[in-house]
Amino acid sequence: MKARLEAYAIEAGFASMGICRPDAVPELPDRLRTFIDAGMHGQMGWLADRMHWRADPAALWPEAKSVIMLAETYTPQHDPMAVLAEPDRAAISVYAQNKDYHDVVKKRLKKVGRWLIEQAPEAEIKVFVDTAPVMEKPLAQAAGLGWQGKHTNLLSRDLGNWFFLGAIFTTLDFEPDAPQVSHCGSCTACLDVCPTGAFPLPYRLDARRCISYLTIEHRGPVDPDLRARMGNRIYGCDDCLAVCPWNKFAVAGRDARLAARDDLIAPPLAELAALDDAGFRARFSGSPIKRIGRDRFVRNVAYAIGNSGDPRLIAAVSPLLDDPDPAVADAAHWAMSRLKED
Repeated sequence: MKARLEAYAIEAGFASMGICRPDAVPELPDRLRTFIDAGMHGQMGWLADRMHWRADPAALWPEAKSVIMLAETYTPQHDPMAVLAEPDRAAISVYAQNKDYHDVVKKRLKKVGRWLIEQAPEAEIKVFVDTAPVMEKPLAQAAGLGWQGKHTNLLSRDLGNWFFLGAIFTTLDFEPDAPQVSHCGSCTACLDVCPTGAFPLPYRLDARRCISYLTIEHRGPVDPDLRARMGNRIYGCDDCLAVCPWNKFAVAGRDARLAARDDLIAPPLAELAALDDAGFRARFSGSPIKRIGRDRFVRNVAYAIGNSGDPRLIAAVSPLLDDPDPAVADAAHWAMSRLKED
C-alpha cells in the first residue's frame, strides 16, 4: 500500500513523499516555546494562541497514526535575485508570482487522499497546507523529505529548497521512513546573505527582522532601520533560498499554475504605487498577495521607492502622501525624504 501510495502521489504531481508518526518530533514543544518566549514570532499571535496543537501534532487529531508528508516543487526558471539590481522595479517572492499555492497543493492532497480512501475504505484522513497548526517542516524532516537548513527552511539533496509542503494525517498505520539529518556542513551562505540579519544563530530565525515577515505579516509602520534594508523587496524575500548550493539539484515544477507570471517577475514600482483597492484586487485575484490587502502592499511599495535612489519616482509616491491609511502615508513621507536627499 505504501509503495502504491507513493507511486500515485508522484503521478498526481508531487515530487516526493515520506511518512512519520505524529509524535516523531518530541522536542517540538520546547523548540516552539523557546521561540515564542523570546518574542521572535512578532505580531503572529496565532503561533502562541494554538501552540498546544502546533507543538504536539498528536494532540491535533489523537486518532491519527501516520502523517504523510508531500513535497511539490516550484523551482523558478529565472534568477530570483536579478531584480535586486533594478531598483525601480519590485522584487516579489517566487512562490507568490502566480496562483495561491494553498489552493493548488490542497486540491492535489485531496486527490491523493481520495485515492487512499478508495484503497482502504476504513481509513480516515485530514489534509493540511500551511493554514492549520501543523509544524510541516519538522514533520517533513522526520519523514525523510529533507532537513531544516540553517535558514530554517527545508532542504533536500534531491529537490534543493524550492518546494511546498503538504500533510495528510491518517488513521492508517504506515511504516515510517527514516528521518533526515543536516547536510549543511560549514556553509553559511544563507546566513551571510540576509539583508536584515534575521538569523541570530544558525537554524534560528528572528521573524521580527525577516523581510518576508515584515512585508506580509507585520501591520503598521516598519522600523526605519529595517525598511532601509528591505531594498525593493515588496512581498517576501528569496535571498536565503536562492543562494543555497543544494539548488544545483533543484527539480523543475510540474504545475503551470505555479510558474511565474511575466507581469510579476519584476513589475515597475510606479505602476504598483498607483493601485487603488479595486485595482489591487483585480491584479492579484487568485494570488497569495491578495491576502495582505492593498494598504500593506502599497506601504511596501513606498518603502521600495524610498530605497530606489531614483528621483523620477517622486511623481509616483507623491499621491500617497495623503493616503487614508496612516502606514501608507508614513511610508510615502519617508520615501519622499529619502528621494529628496538623493
